Amino acid sequence: MTDTQLYLAIGLPVLLNGTMLMIAFTALNTRISDLRDTMNARLASMETRIEILTGKVAELTDRVTRLEERWERRP
Repeated sequence: MTDTQLYLAIGLPVLLNGTMLMIAFTALNTRISDLRDTMNARLASMETRIEILTGKVAELTDRVTRLEERWERRP
């Protein structure tokens, strides 16, 4: 076996493994990025819904307050 054959026998699998590892990391990074974007969209949607519910609770509180004031003014 010559030196060149030895270097290829050892170096080529190392290079291929390194390349495969980089491809796997890139794919994983893409999946994590997509998941982060999805979670951000869901959280934004939930924040909007919470704001709507908070507004409705405030409206109900105002209505109840007005009804209480009317009730107190009754003779």
